Amino acid sequence: MVEHINHLSRKLPVWPIYIIGAAPGIYFIMLGVRNELGPEPIAKLEHLLGEFALQMLILGLAITPLRRVLRINLFKFRRVIGLIAFGYVFLHVLTWALLDIGDLNRIWADVMKRPYITIGMLGFLGLIPLALTSNNFAQRRLGARWRQLHRLTYGICILGGLHFVMLRKGFQIEPLLYLGSILFLLSARVDIRKWWIFAADRKSKAPTR
Repeated sequence: MVEHINHLSRKLPVWPIYIIGAAPGIYFIMLGVRNELGPEPIAKLEHLLGEFALQMLILGLAITPLRRVLRINLFKFRRVIGLIAFGYVFLHVLTWALLDIGDLNRIWADVMKRPYITIGMLGFLGLIPLALTSNNFAQRRLGARWRQLHRLTYGICILGGLHFVMLRKGFQIEPLLYLGSILFLLSARVDIRKWWIFAADRKSKAPTR
């Protein structure tokens, strides 16, 4: 089964993933055009775009654990998944800023006054340099710094999960499941063997009394 999945991933080009990734956004917008988003269509559109963006961020986080634990190699799709996630975060922020708020002073006031918006905006701003450098040219120019820069993804995913938890007032399971998934996937990225080797090395070098 794993070999079959890996074989398909090697054969499948990257460009159809952009089309597949754009499909939900087109569907959400069509729902809005047909007035099928309920009594608060702008808030519903914001939620749909933001939730799908978070799902894409989580999917991107899952790629390394999938290869490490299940030997499923989807690394060639990691960049496109990240760019799709950024696109939906951008649309989420744009919908909030233009359709929901619509006033620059109010936008700034909300960012400064509401912690969940502050956290969400920090995550969005952190994604911008990652999206701009998600290409081979930037990777070659930045060298080792490229990998260091893209480690911001981990913190950005946590900010996205916190944004969702804080947005939903009170105790609600769904946003906690998203945040829990992010924390679980981040912990799954830790190579336990390296920690054991590091701890054993420190212990062997520790002075004896």
